[in-house]
Amino acid sequence: MELLDVMLKRRSTRKFNGEPVTKDELDKILTSALLAPTSMNRKPCNFMVVERRETLDELSKSKDHGADLIRGADKAIVVVADTLIADTWIEDSSIALTHMHLMATELGLGSCWVQIHLRSREGRDAEEVVRDIIKIDDHYRVVGILALGHSDDIPKAHSMDDVDKSKVHFLV
Repeated sequence: MELLDVMLKRRSTRKFNGEPVTKDELDKILTSALLAPTSMNRKPCNFMVVERRETLDELSKSKDHGADLIRGADKAIVVVADTLIADTWIEDSSIALTHMHLMATELGLGSCWVQIHLRSREGRDAEEVVRDIIKIDDHYRVVGILALGHSDDIPKAHSMDDVDKSKVHFLV
């Protein structure tokens, strides 16, 4: 597939069919994250792969809305960034999440980015909830979690007709 085709095909998948993600598929997804550019090449991101069903269930309750789908995923990857290494943790984490999302699409897997940063669970900061679940220190920040799995319910690809070129402005 060409990159533009992958970008058109990339859709958020919220239902998974239980078929396991293979070691090879997971390795490719993680490699894509490790290849993601970061500010000044500081590489502050770490990738916590969650396979244990109980932990996936806990993460599915990490915020008030929109995390339930993690419960049905085969795996989830929590992207944590070390603020002691870089102050660009939001940008660096977002790029890594995007790379993984695109690689999952390339591999024919379903995936969904679950936003954690700036979200809450019953008034408590969702990042704090996730840090407690995966047992990491406070200087690590969590932008999001990528839920992964095979799916029979991947939404139809976008088309070039969906591209809104009115959002592009040339300054002369």
